Amino acid sequence: MLRIRLRRVGGKKQPSYRIVVAESTSPRDGKFVEIVGFHNPRTEPETVQIKEERVLHWLSVGAQPSDAVTRLLKNAGTLARFERMKAGEPLEALVEEAKAVEQTISPKTNPTTQDVEPVTEGDDSE
Repeated sequence: MLRIRLRRVGGKKQPSYRIVVAESTSPRDGKFVEIVGFHNPRTEPETVQIKEERVLHWLSVGAQPSDAVTRLLKNAGTLARFERMKAGEPLEALVEEAKAVEQTISPKTNPTTQDVEPVTEGDDSE
């Protein structure tokens, strides 16, 4: 049976996680089928990146999310979109909606480097 679960990456006492599709019998950091997202609980607020289309695909073919991944998917709205997909809405419309929601949330959770002025070598004002 396939599970969508967290795979720990990062250094000692600095955890971050990949959201992966793996066989339920494989170890936590062992062999997996596909990486479908990323989660960093150490940032404020938590950073979560999900490949919506791939997660919806794996859920539709029977992959079961773990408890932690269920929480992440519920907060991102992916589980609600999966229920709507089962009810008959087209996948493309749901993926577009997810991208639009991600773009509205991204400036708060993922600060862009557009606010920082680039430094070039010729700009020394000494």
